[in-house]
Amino acid sequence: MVRSSKSERVPKQMYGTYEIIASHIDEFCDEYLNAEYAQLGRQMTAALCRKRPSPLVRGRPDVWACGIVYALGSINFLFDKSEEPYMSTAELCKRFGVGQSTGAAKSKAVRELLNVRWMDPDWWLPNMLDHHPTVWLVQVDDIILDARYMRREIQEVLVKEGIIPYIPGERETG
Repeated sequence: MVRSSKSERVPKQMYGTYEIIASHIDEFCDEYLNAEYAQLGRQMTAALCRKRPSPLVRGRPDVWACGIVYALGSINFLFDKSEEPYMSTAELCKRFGVGQSTGAAKSKAVRELLNVRWMDPDWWLPNMLDHHPTVWLVQVDDIILDARYMRREIQEVLVKEGIIPYIPGERETG
C-alpha cells in the first residue's frame, strides 16, 4: 500500500536537529539534485526525528544528511549512470565531506530504521511513480491487475483507500 502523504512534522524537542539536517539536505539538493530529492529528504529526516528515541540526537548532522540522501539515492537509481540526475556514491559522500564507508553505513542505518526496501514506492521520487513496476498492481479476486487500466470510478476508490498514489494521468505537478 502506498502512503497517501508524508509529513515533515517533528516533535518540538527535535526541531533544531531537524532544521540543521534538513538545511544540509536542501543545500545539497539545490546544488546537485532536485526539489523532489530535497522534499523526500526533509520527510525522511522528519520520520527519523519522530522515532523514539530519535537516532538523530547522536552523530554529526552532515553525516546524517549524507546517509539520508544516500539512502534515497539507493532507492531512486541516483547511482545509475543511465538516470538523471546521476551521481556516484563516492562523489555524493565527497560533496558532503563524509567518507564513503561512513556514508554507506549511515545509509544502511537509515534504511533499517525506517524499514525501507529496495524500490520502496513510499520513498520513490514522485516523477518516477508512473513507471514503478509494482505501485499500480492490485489484487481483485485472486487476480493481479494494473490499476492504470481500470475504470476511473475504481481508480477513485483505490486513491481514497490509499492503495494507489493518484489517478493515472491526473497527478498534480509542483
